[in-house]
Amino acid sequence: MTLPRPLAPQPLSADPPVLRVENLRKHYGQVEAIKGISFQVFPGEIVGLLGVNGAGKTTTISMLLGVLEPTSGSIELSSVNLLRHRSQALAGTNFAAVYAPLPGNLTVYQNLRVFALLYGVQDFAARLQSVLNAFDLHRFRDAKCGVLSSGEQTRVGLAKAMLNRPRVLLLDEPTASIDPASAREIRTTIRRFAAQAHSGVLWTSHNMYEVEEVCSRVLFLSQGEIVLEGDPRKLPSEYGKPTLEDLFIHVTSQPPDGEQRWSVKPS
Repeated sequence: MTLPRPLAPQPLSADPPVLRVENLRKHYGQVEAIKGISFQVFPGEIVGLLGVNGAGKTTTISMLLGVLEPTSGSIELSSVNLLRHRSQALAGTNFAAVYAPLPGNLTVYQNLRVFALLYGVQDFAARLQSVLNAFDLHRFRDAKCGVLSSGEQTRVGLAKAMLNRPRVLLLDEPTASIDPASAREIRTTIRRFAAQAHSGVLWTSHNMYEVEEVCSRVLFLSQGEIVLEGDPRKLPSEYGKPTLEDLFIHVTSQPPDGEQRWSVKPS
């Protein structure tokens, strides 16, 4: 049985989406890695992009960052077309991931200063204090990033991602190397940021507890297609599964079978 097409998301404000993706595709030769996906993220919203390794999450984020060029489709960041006006679109965007550490030979201060210059942050001194406070980094201000623990480096990367007060914040497994207590604080900080800065967040994670706590909506990505969308707290019961993790495993473990992608049945 094919799942019903998800209803269009209800915006959290009357403003247009800060991220709009339409019919996005990416081919590597004959391999179609991303197969015409479309979605939106609205101001104040945190949307989870869920899928197993190889589903296309990082490829999608790389296209949203302008690192990879789409084969076809369109991306708008803060209503600016990324392919036509790359610098303008990316000026209000930022990114953090555990696999993208900052230069290890620079101190925390030096790294944040460099990125503040790149993003044109005007009030750097005040903004520096704000992000250092937000991620408990004051004592590491003059330490080289290369000698920090993986969790500390992750917090520096998140501080960098908040420097320019982005309207679009892309987070790829942002708490993967963080201890539970710190992860909880970071989730609170990012939720507060999204609400106060009127920003949209696209968040990938394999931690379904985290997804349920943070995200107002999730997109299940399987073999380059969005196959399910909805409220992470409601979807499991709607499809007869006890938890979001059970639904995730069921959705992502079924191979494609023509138009019948998997046998999930709404309750």
